Amino acid sequence: MTLNEAVKAVKPLYQLAMEEARTRWNSIAKPLYSLGLLEDAVVRIAGITRSSKVMLGKMGVTVFCADNGVVEEGVTQTDQETTAIVTENFTKGCTSVCHMAAIAGAQVIPVDIGVARNVTGTGLRINKIAYGTQNMTKGPAMTKEQAVQALEVGINLALELKKQGYGILATGEMGIGNTTTSSAMAAVLLRKDPAEVTGRGAGLSSAGLNRKVDAIRRAIALNRPDPNDALDILAKVGGLDIAGLAGVFLGGAAVELPVVIDGFISSVAAFTAVQLCPGVREYLLPSHQSREPAGKLMLSALGLEPFLNCHMSLGEGTGAVAVLPLLQMACRIYHEMSTFHEIAMENYIEQK
Repeated sequence: MTLNEAVKAVKPLYQLAMEEARTRWNSIAKPLYSLGLLEDAVVRIAGITRSSKVMLGKMGVTVFCADNGVVEEGVTQTDQETTAIVTENFTKGCTSVCHMAAIAGAQVIPVDIGVARNVTGTGLRINKIAYGTQNMTKGPAMTKEQAVQALEVGINLALELKKQGYGILATGEMGIGNTTTSSAMAAVLLRKDPAEVTGRGAGLSSAGLNRKVDAIRRAIALNRPDPNDALDILAKVGGLDIAGLAGVFLGGAAVELPVVIDGFISSVAAFTAVQLCPGVREYLLPSHQSREPAGKLMLSALGLEPFLNCHMSLGEGTGAVAVLPLLQMACRIYHEMSTFHEIAMENYIEQK
């Protein structure tokens, strides 16, 4: 499926299924709306899947791995080899998200979309668009053609996983330097000064943070990305991992598959998908509020309220995976708890 085909395939949420799901929640023998955002999530999933019989089923975590040329500017604490090492570790089940996914019952699906060297491992998907992006302080990070290719990798991965029976996807990424690219995109998308949306990433010193902000300012000044053109922003100051993630959000919406946002980087990808296709916004599920400065800003811009605030900023999809058991618990109550009628108890009535 092409980018244009995915955009055209996105439909509004199915309101009848959402109404049926809300009616079911209100019939369950508990105080009305007492599970808060979890109830809202089940209702939204009903609208996404076009059925009030909400079952998450098979769960996956798509982790897009890519390098970023901007690391040449001293914006990170470690070098690009870390991206390759961690990418291969996903296939060995020994990263943070792998351990969390094992508890949640989710399958980790790593994708090499732009690691700076060849990587291998059982289950690793090789969709390498380039061996990392270019240094955005010296020119565009990638061509628009490469950005579209990366978007379509994500779109078609979502389609493939839907066909394989996955009922919900979490999103994750790995790429040294990608808090720099995501901060650059956030600055343009939200029309903010880079200092407002840029954090220390994986433990930068104050001097390192200053270099990072300066690099972002120089990249934006040089490339002049159009704030009204998400594809232009993505190509000029973004990353291949962000593009792949944005594609998953688009593809998920196109095939009615719920997709959970992880942290800051994932939310930038989600915002990019919404800019490319406004209908995607209804299909997004939040997870947590990242510790990165723009974490709250991005979720607010998307109109989403996070389930968790654990001050996390690890990436890999860890925040998104942490929410999956909560959604499973909500579905268990939704389907299996007795109704007021079944236990001969008087219904709660909404007070005005």
